[in-house]
Amino acid sequence: MATIKQLIVDGEAALAENADDSSSARLDAEILLGFAVKQTRTWLYTWPEHIPSLPQQHLYLELISRRENGEPIAYLIGRREFWGLELIINENVLIPRPETELLVETCLAKLAGLESARVADLGTGSGAIALALGYEKPMWEITATDKSNDALALASKNAEALGIANVRFLNGDWTTPVSKLQEKNACHAILGNPPYIDENDPHLQQGDVRFEPELALTSAENGLADIRVIIHDCVSLLETGGWLMLEHGYQQGEQVRQIFTTKDYGEVETLKDLSGNDRVTIGRIKNKE
Repeated sequence: MATIKQLIVDGEAALAENADDSSSARLDAEILLGFAVKQTRTWLYTWPEHIPSLPQQHLYLELISRRENGEPIAYLIGRREFWGLELIINENVLIPRPETELLVETCLAKLAGLESARVADLGTGSGAIALALGYEKPMWEITATDKSNDALALASKNAEALGIANVRFLNGDWTTPVSKLQEKNACHAILGNPPYIDENDPHLQQGDVRFEPELALTSAENGLADIRVIIHDCVSLLETGGWLMLEHGYQQGEQVRQIFTTKDYGEVETLKDLSGNDRVTIGRIKNKE
């Protein structure tokens, strides 16, 4: 029977030995132990000599083993924080990443003067983007789409758990559900984090993405096929002056800007994430009259 302190030390050692990057080994061990004993990391430090029950220790060792094999922490504990909101996560959805918060920040900034607005989140997955906006702007009407019923079920569960009531979830491919709404042609902003990794990219065999749904990661045409479709289709769904905002790969900024400018978008620019990488490209619908 091991103590909290010993379990963390052993877990960290196991993860560090089997990881390409061992920098997060201790943090991972603490998160997994906290999950196994249903306590916070602060509690673990407060009670280092506490001896967890045998079932708790067995669960922890199983989680460490799965993490050694590369399974993402978010899938192991079924949770991930995004925009300060704790989301339920499973293998049916992409794991929300901090870089994607740039989409939320940009939308809030561009629509800052609107008390009410109609916004669509395409390919919502866990609902992260839509729910972050719904949390910040309870008067906005937000539509979140996904062609995966499993993803929509999870996103709806997150909305209910967070008490966010101004987001509706619709099944369908990209803009199709939005185009069927009565309010079509009237979105003030459309956002999305579509698949943008090339289908043959070797990085798909590394790290967390090995366990994430390929449907949410890869796209044809060097990762640009879905982005191209969305940029084309959103022209008819945005108000004059409405914004389209898309996340993409760090090397795709110039290509995505070119796709925007071939359509009816102005004020096209690429925004950088906190690491200084091209991450989000935006464009504004010109006067349609």
